[in-house]
This record gives sequence, structure tokens and C-alpha cells, in this order.
Amino acid sequence: MRTAAALAAIALVASPLAAQSVDRSEVGRILDEGFNRSEVMLTVQHLTDHIGPRLTNSPGMRAAEDWTLSKFRDWGLRNAHKEGFDFGRGWWIERSSARMVSPRPITLTAIPIAWTPATAGKISAPVVVAPMSEERHFERYRGKLAGKIVMVTLPDDGSEPTDPAFRRLTGDDLAKLDVYEQPKYDPEASDRRIKRLEYASKLDAFLKAEGAVAYATMSARDGKLVHGTGYLFGAGETQLVPGVEIAAEDYRRLARLAKQGPAPVVELENVVHFVDTDTKAYNIIADIPGSNPSGAYVMAGAHMDSWVAGDGAVDNGAGVAMVMEAARILQAMGVKPKRTIRFALWAGEEQGLLGSMAYVEQHIATRQRKPNGPTTGLARFYGWANRWPITRQPGYDKLAAYFNLDNGSGKVRGIYTENNGAVVPIFRDWFAPFNSLGANTVAIRKTGGTDHVFFSAVGIPAFQFIQDPLDYGSRLHHTSIDTFDHIKAADMRQGAVILASFLLNAANADKPLPRMPFPTEPGVTDPFAYPNPDDLD
Repeated sequence: MRTAAALAAIALVASPLAAQSVDRSEVGRILDEGFNRSEVMLTVQHLTDHIGPRLTNSPGMRAAEDWTLSKFRDWGLRNAHKEGFDFGRGWWIERSSARMVSPRPITLTAIPIAWTPATAGKISAPVVVAPMSEERHFERYRGKLAGKIVMVTLPDDGSEPTDPAFRRLTGDDLAKLDVYEQPKYDPEASDRRIKRLEYASKLDAFLKAEGAVAYATMSARDGKLVHGTGYLFGAGETQLVPGVEIAAEDYRRLARLAKQGPAPVVELENVVHFVDTDTKAYNIIADIPGSNPSGAYVMAGAHMDSWVAGDGAVDNGAGVAMVMEAARILQAMGVKPKRTIRFALWAGEEQGLLGSMAYVEQHIATRQRKPNGPTTGLARFYGWANRWPITRQPGYDKLAAYFNLDNGSGKVRGIYTENNGAVVPIFRDWFAPFNSLGANTVAIRKTGGTDHVFFSAVGIPAFQFIQDPLDYGSRLHHTSIDTFDHIKAADMRQGAVILASFLLNAANADKPLPRMPFPTEPGVTDPFAYPNPDDLD
């Protein structure tokens, strides 16, 4: 007996609407090229094993920019080029070491924190546990930090996971995503976040003034390093004090020994380099030209930059490889779309979605900036969606749709429609040929934190795909084990095929995808609502 969902899928595939909106012969060609001649794993393997970490404006990122650009050109895409935007200094690690030398020798698992300076050769100093998370904590440690390696994270007791580390989404999980979330108006939220960023700079200055020789943070997850950003989350900015992130187990041991006394002595050597030869970061852009003389286009993107602890495989080499493979599939098929199909590999996502923001402001729309406001970094990111008015750029009406991939290598299971109810039946049609591949969820809800958000915030139909989480969030995201061997080949091929199909459908549709109303400055949704105390400083 067929389930109701199966009967609905059969009816959807057979419906005249589905037949009109999806070219089944083209879907068959996409499946053939994407499954029988896939290059997606070769692409992600080169990005990770050969090039490795791709911190924005680092030598690794420059190598990735050049290599991906050459691949697009080799495949025959047109208009392949770099688009630069102001970012700041690059930074990279040549080598580093950390070990406890007393009360016994132990090699520590540690990594320099991004955009912190090198140590003055090998340095040896006692540690001091001085957890600080607010400026008011500084007074407690004034006069006590000179000549010390300052452990600024409060050590915890560890964790005992209760949920499986690796999982795929169930039907119930997917159903919970299809919930409309009413807009929330909280214009002060960005100011609170910027205040936290300002604290990081104040902590750095305090440590320098107090004569600390270095500082250390604890990895946020047991068993691995996270990303090496710690408190001093930089975006091409220069910090004053060398910093190191230490694996949680090693960090706790040091803290226990320091509490018992005498304080353990740690030897650090961070050989790191700033790069000032080019302070612009670059997005990589390439097209499959369309026949429409208006210049209309559809677009797919993924961020190519990563953190430095691992090789940036699931975050986001996987998304980059699927976007590139979708380009290769469509180009190999010789498609002649009505609208141009554009592919973008973003820089600066990890520092505040800066690459996609730069593209939006150059080509789509701008928002009024605060006078003397920050021009880059997370401070530039926070509050962008609450700045008014929005001014359309000449290319605003040309972009018909944007699709994003940035949730690891898990199988595509559906798509978030960003509260755009009008696209729901269209996307259900587009997923119909892929129901047997596990992709059929069209969820009304919004999702954030990646490169579609600035497109959506100015009224462009922009969407993020739903993917199986696998162990992306539980083990891999921003960690030292984000490496090629955690990539799932079958899922990658499936994702690239679906992306290629969505792009071709969007490019050839008789009408562009429905848009939400053009954003206008909101009012207070609930005049009697109070701020969430958890959001207050």
C-alpha cells in the first residue's frame, strides 16, 4: 500500500503543471553527466588535500582563487574573473608548537589564533588562570599578568555527549522545518553584538598593557581544536598579543595544575606571518551566458574561505565543489539557457559574509551606512539588515534567483523558502524528479548565517538548501578534523545534480521566481514586547 506522501509525489510528477515547469529530458541529461562522469570529488580533494586551509587573504586562499578561476576557464565558462573588495591583512601559519615543560613534559595540542602576532621565538612562561568575559573583570587581575601566559577562558568540566554524532534527517525532522516564523523587530541587537566585538579589542589592549607574553583560550569542543579565533575574532586586523587555542583536555589539565600550584610552565612558539601585498579579498565569478538580451541571470554560490585548524572540507570545500560541479555539468551538456547562469565562490564569509555583501552592494542594492561606521569585519556585518533606506542598483531587477550551499557534504533533502510562500509549489515541482534521491522538502521557514542572507534582505529570491547534517555540527564544523576523509561522495554527487537542475529550471522558466514585497523599514511588531534578557549585556 502506497503512503499518502508517495501518492502525492506520483500525482505531482504526473501533473500538467510539473510537466510545464521541468524539462524532464534535461533532468535525465543532468543525472547522466552528474552521476556517470562526476568530477566533484576530484575538485574538493584538490581544494583540501592540495591547497588546504583558505583563510581570507592568506596564501592558501590566493592559491584557491587562482585554481578555481582556471578550472572555470578550462571548462569553457565565460566572463570568469575576480571581483575585489576591501578586507585587510592576510595571515598564515608557518609552524607552531606548544608544550608543558613543568611539572612534567607534555606536548600540547594547540594552534595560533588567527591574526595574532608571532611569539618572539620560543617563549617559556608560567600560566595564570584569569577568566575574563567582560571589561569589569580586568580590575581583578590588574598587576598579576606580567610575564605570564594568560588563560582567559573559564575551564569547564567537559562534556558527555548524549546524542549520536552522525545522523541523517528523519521525516519528523524535516516536517519541523516547515513552520512560518513571524518577523521580529530588534534594532538594538546589532549594537549589543558590536559592543561584544569592542570588548575583544579592549581585552587585547589590557593584556598588552599588563605585560602578558601570550594568552590562551580553550577549544570549545572536547577532543579537537575548533578554529583558532578565540576572543579576538579578527578580519584582517592586527592584534597586539600572541594567542593560542589549546585543546580542551590540555587546557583543563593546565588549569587544574595552576590551581593546585605551583603554576605549570608552558613553552610556545608561533611562527606566523601577516600578508600586506594585497589587502583586497576576491570573489570568483563565472557565467554560462544566456540568450535573454536584458542581461537577466540566476546564480549559485558557496564560500571558499575557511578557518585554519583543518582543511576546510565540509566548511565549505564541499559547497564550493558542488557549485563548481553544477557548472561543469551544465557546461558539458552544452545548455543554452534563456537567462545567464552565474557561479560565485565567496571570500570573507567567516569574517561576516563580507564577499556576498560586497557583491550585493556592487550589483544589487545598498543600505545606508552609519556615519563613520566600520567598513569591514563583523562590525560591518552586524546590523546591515536594519539599515535604511535601501537603494536599488542598476542590476537589481536582473538577478532572478540565488541558491546557496553551505552545510557540509550531506545529501540535499530540500530547501528553505525564506517565508516566500509563492515559490513553494514551484519548488515542489522542481524536486519531483529527485524524490527517489531523498529530496522533497520545501520548508517555508527562514535560515541564516550564510551567503544568501544579504540577497534575501534586499528582496531577491535567495535560498539555502536543506542538507543532512551528518557530523557537520557535532564534530567537524570549524575544527581540526574538517578534512577530506569526512566528505560523502554519493551525497556530493546528488547535491550537485539537484543544484544544476534548479539553476537550469530558474534560468529557463517563462517567468522569474516570485519575489517578496520590496523591503521597507519595519515598525515595532509588538509595542508591549520586552527584550529577551538573554540578549542583554
